[in-house]
Amino acid sequence: MTGETGKRSYVVGQTEIAARPLDPALYLVATPIGNLADITLRALETLAAADIVACEDTRVSRVLLDRYGIRRRTTAYHEHNAGEAGPKLIAALEAGQSVALISDAGTPLVSDPGYRLVGEALDHGLRVVPIPGPSAPLAALTASGLPSDAFLFAGFLPVKSGQRLARLEALKAVPATLIFFESPRRLAESLGAMVEALGGERKAAIGRELTKTFEEMRTGTLRALADHYAAADTPKGEIVVCVGAAEAKTDEPEDIDRLLLSLAAEMPASKAAAEAAKMTGGQKQTLYRRLLELKDRP
Repeated sequence: MTGETGKRSYVVGQTEIAARPLDPALYLVATPIGNLADITLRALETLAAADIVACEDTRVSRVLLDRYGIRRRTTAYHEHNAGEAGPKLIAALEAGQSVALISDAGTPLVSDPGYRLVGEALDHGLRVVPIPGPSAPLAALTASGLPSDAFLFAGFLPVKSGQRLARLEALKAVPATLIFFESPRRLAESLGAMVEALGGERKAAIGRELTKTFEEMRTGTLRALADHYAAADTPKGEIVVCVGAAEAKTDEPEDIDRLLLSLAAEMPASKAAAEAAKMTGGQKQTLYRRLLELKDRP
């Protein structure tokens, strides 16, 4: 697999800009999730300068490349040809070429087979360089109004109902905002499963067609969103579902007292209070004072 030689440039507005040479490496280039203006200048330069541009769907990627005057030949790398295309890309990298990997939209490796290529590159001692940019999960999370200090991207849920419920049950206790991709056709069904497995009162948000003309963010409880999409026509476009974590349960004072005394039997009071704080979410100093009170009881 060889790249092209000759002029390498990109166009912004009416200005053609020459791309600087790239060091040999595998470049993971994030591309727009809808609005082509969201591409970064570094991403454009990388795509224009790379010896090889590997993409999930060459037809989709050509729209972006043509928009910015990037005249690079593309090669396909996707789930169905990874076994054949991957070794060729590794060979090109070992030969000192630069390879830019892009997906149809967003950051490569998020719900696509690019992680296999990265793993192979690292196994061969090759350099891997991230070129950050758009990401649908992060775009939805930031606009959802849900906590973003801890989150888990869970990709697509299984299609079969039993497997879907099992997956949701496994995620039920995760103390973080959950983020899913979902097909418009399965959205109503999946929201119903979330109500059943996670509880209908959790706060949630549905991001649809993010960054595009008909972008929509709909928020509410899981039950309210499930009811809405069960009654509505099948939505169109790309869907991201964000679900808030379960409300933390408040431990009864008696339970906390028993926990403190149990821990204090095995470790110093200060450490016992610290461990109890981690387990219950309480304040260490408050728990420490409570433990001293318990120890002073006759």
